[in-house]
Amino acid sequence: MIPLATYQNFYFVGIGGIGMSAIARYFKSIGKNVLGYDKTITKLTSALVSEGIDIVFEDGITTKIENLNSENTLVIYTPAIKKLDILNYFNENGFTVLKRAKVLGMITENTDCIAIAGTHGKTTTSSLVAHLCQEANLPFSCFLGGIAENFKSNFLFNGSEISVVEADEYDRSFLNLSPDWAVITSTDADHLDIYGDKATIEKGFKDFAELVPENNQLFVRKGIEIGRPCKTYAVNEEADYYSDNLHVIDGWMMFDFHNGNETVEFAWQIPGIHNVENATAAIALLYNFGVDFETLQKGIKSFKGIKRRYTLHTFDSGKVYIDDYAHHPTELNAVIGSIKTFYPNKKLLVAFQPHLFSRTRDFADGFAESLDKADELILLDIYPARELQENFEGITSDWLLEKVKLEKKEVSTLGDAFNKIKEKDFDVLLTVGAGNIDTLYDGIVSWLSNDE
Repeated sequence: MIPLATYQNFYFVGIGGIGMSAIARYFKSIGKNVLGYDKTITKLTSALVSEGIDIVFEDGITTKIENLNSENTLVIYTPAIKKLDILNYFNENGFTVLKRAKVLGMITENTDCIAIAGTHGKTTTSSLVAHLCQEANLPFSCFLGGIAENFKSNFLFNGSEISVVEADEYDRSFLNLSPDWAVITSTDADHLDIYGDKATIEKGFKDFAELVPENNQLFVRKGIEIGRPCKTYAVNEEADYYSDNLHVIDGWMMFDFHNGNETVEFAWQIPGIHNVENATAAIALLYNFGVDFETLQKGIKSFKGIKRRYTLHTFDSGKVYIDDYAHHPTELNAVIGSIKTFYPNKKLLVAFQPHLFSRTRDFADGFAESLDKADELILLDIYPARELQENFEGITSDWLLEKVKLEKKEVSTLGDAFNKIKEKDFDVLLTVGAGNIDTLYDGIVSWLSNDE
């Protein structure tokens, strides 16, 4: 394999993906020429363009592509995309074409790599680990699956000795990494279009765990069986490292972290028991990495969270608006459960956009059970991402809605959703999903701000 440093040009097919864009930003930061294609203009692609990255949004062979040389150009693609003329051109003309995960593995293989894996919680945990590394002034770079509010980015370069990466299980991508330290937060069934069943995805995580060289550098949520020794962590139950005594004081989530016979109190602004669990994993890992508790306390308290992970707004009118990325029943249960805990007896309106026909089909009953916890539901059309609707006959939002027991429920297009929301009577609004439902965010915030 030719070393990455040999290439001057890096072309990303699907550059607007959250994982792809982090790597694109890495190569841009070290002085490489970065170009790419994506099918839609988004906030993220616009940010990349403003940073000097050349992006096209039509699948065609441009002069710039024709002028690229296979000897000094590496092509990187995401497995989530379909067949494209651009990708075919590169394959047919002798270019080296690699998957995103392979390139991330090459970037980080000679670093002290901290990899965070799990079907849920990995973005918050990896972003928190990166933030704690920054608080501890460690020489690190990070490649995240979300926009960290502290960095306003999914990539940060503060040195090359340590790397913090989100280890993506999709397409078994995380098996391309060489983790020296790792966390496994959860192994719930997901991506069944890739794995087929829960047992196979669990086997994928066991294979990932085997990549970690030392038992005391592998931290696994208690109850997850990975087939090898490791350190366990938990909330409200004893483990090698655990947190308990969760309570709220003046808007701060307080909890006690237990390290053997030592107990340390922490405070932060991120709600939800599941997020305290993520914090517990991050604290345990960084403490073993050599960071003292005083620095960890400061870092936990200053952590601002992840964009679209329980992004919270409160208004003088008394209304509350929360935007979240949840797209699996377990994640929906977590975010709705947190809302019910912090805002009991408040009328909750949920606008949910299912993500992928296959996921909607595979977890329809779980989605219906989660959405039944709302007081009223606006169910948006399914966001297809990489899938074609004709391959999933009968799998629609109308079909899913029939499984939801709520009396107040309806299906909406994305274009009609904002006007429907404005007509509703609610105390708390949750917009949730991993597709393009986030395009409603700015309009809702502006409307609720002006409605006070």
